[in-house]
Amino acid sequence: MRYAGIDIGSRTIKFAVLENGKLVFSRKSITSHDPLGTARELMEGVAFDRVTATGYGRHLIKGHLACPVVSEITAFVLGARFFSDDCGSVLDIGGQDTKAISLDENGNLCKFEMNDRCAAGTGRFLEVMATVLGFTLEEFSAAALSAKRAEKINSMCTVFAESEVVSLISQGADRNEVALGIHKAIISRSAGLLKRVAPAGKIFFAGGVALNGCARALLESEMGVPVFVPPDPQIVGAIGAALFASEDI
Repeated sequence: MRYAGIDIGSRTIKFAVLENGKLVFSRKSITSHDPLGTARELMEGVAFDRVTATGYGRHLIKGHLACPVVSEITAFVLGARFFSDDCGSVLDIGGQDTKAISLDENGNLCKFEMNDRCAAGTGRFLEVMATVLGFTLEEFSAAALSAKRAEKINSMCTVFAESEVVSLISQGADRNEVALGIHKAIISRSAGLLKRVAPAGKIFFAGGVALNGCARALLESEMGVPVFVPPDPQIVGAIGAALFASEDI
C-alpha cells in the first residue's frame, strides 16, 4: 500500500508518499491564499491508499477530505526517526514557529517546547531580514558565513529588528556582519529552546531554515554536538504524517 502525508504549513505545503517503507514521491509549494486548493494540486494525479494531514492547516484538510490528522510534534518525531535512529533531539525552524523536541533512547517523544507566539527567529524572520539587507536567502547565508565578526542584534521582534538593521546600515555597519549577527540571534533563541528540553546527543535539524548553511554551523557550535540535516529537511513532517497513516508505525 501507498501511504501519503501532507504538511500544511504557514509558508509552504509539503506532500510525501511512502511505499514499502520507502519515500517514492514528494513535492512542495508555497501555501498561497488558498491552502486547500494548493494541497489538492499537490495531490493531483498521485496514487495513494491513505493520507494523513499535519501542520498549521491540518484541520482545514480534514474537514474537506475527511482524512485523519496528527499533531506536528508527533509527525516530526516519526519523520526524524525515518531518516535517523540516533538523534537525541529534533529542532524544526519553520516559517512561523520553532519546535524543540527531546527523544528517548528508542527515538520516542520525551517532551517539547514551541515558540509560536510570533515570527521571531523563524523562517519568515530570516526572509524579512534578508530583504532589508538586499540579499536573496542564499546570498544571506553566504554573506553571514563570510563575516569575521557579528553585529549584535538586540531585538527579535520582526518589526523592531527591521528598524534596528536599517539603523545599523545607515551608521555604516558591514552588511555581512549584520547578517551574521541576525543568524547568531536566531540560533541563540533556538538553542535556548533545545536546552530547556534537555537534549542529549546529535540534533536532527528540520524545516526550511535547516537549508541555511550558516544556521547549521552556528547551531552545531552553540550546542557542541553534531547536527544532522536530512536530504530535504522541509518534508520531514509530511513523511511523519505518511508513517502515521500506515499500519506499521
